[in-house]
Amino acid sequence: MTEELDLTGQDSDAGSEEVVLTPAELIERLEQAWMNEKFAPDLLESKSEIVECVMEQLDHMEENLRRAKKGDLKVSIHRMEMERIRYVLSSYLRCRLMKIEKFFPHILEKEKTPHEGELSSLSPEELFWCLWSQRFEFLSFRYMANTETYLRNVALKHMPPNLQTVDLLRSVPKPDLDSYVFLRVKERQENILVEPETDEQRDYVIDLEEGSQHLIRYKTIAPLVASGAVQLI
Repeated sequence: MTEELDLTGQDSDAGSEEVVLTPAELIERLEQAWMNEKFAPDLLESKSEIVECVMEQLDHMEENLRRAKKGDLKVSIHRMEMERIRYVLSSYLRCRLMKIEKFFPHILEKEKTPHEGELSSLSPEELFWCLWSQRFEFLSFRYMANTETYLRNVALKHMPPNLQTVDLLRSVPKPDLDSYVFLRVKERQENILVEPETDEQRDYVIDLEEGSQHLIRYKTIAPLVASGAVQLI
């Protein structure tokens, strides 16, 4: 299949920009997003445009297979490829949902108070899953509220009064941004600060050569993962 697909992305400076991808390039983008999400300790920016385009491409492939001759060997090969793509897509979405469930208080807190120039990590569908609005002017954190209610009914109401409150931001672990990850460099990067200067040592700065592989603290290269300059492996 050689038709090209339109992928609309958001750019913080230029607004929206349209990128034309072949099906092979689209699947490559999905696999890169999947690998990054799988190995990154925190929730990355949502790639909902890629997900939607891949789902449309799968529907298109399914239609083509229905018109193909029965018994054609190429049909079996295409079906195997479709199953592989579906696995990657479902694994990517499951990985994101697992992170949302595990770190939801911190993710929602980040969504409430984003830093300047920082993109949302949640797609509109994921945000709706986490949030519930009773009134237009009031947003209630549905998942967080349900968790607090469950804890209160099952355990907290049976405890002494001074132990009947829970702070989920303190109780739920944060993503470990100091964990180490393997990466492959896609674009050469200069003067990457690996370790800041302290009283005991000078700052440690390295250059990342294109094609090289490294084991490095995730917090150091998180912006490079977001920009696509490096690929987690």
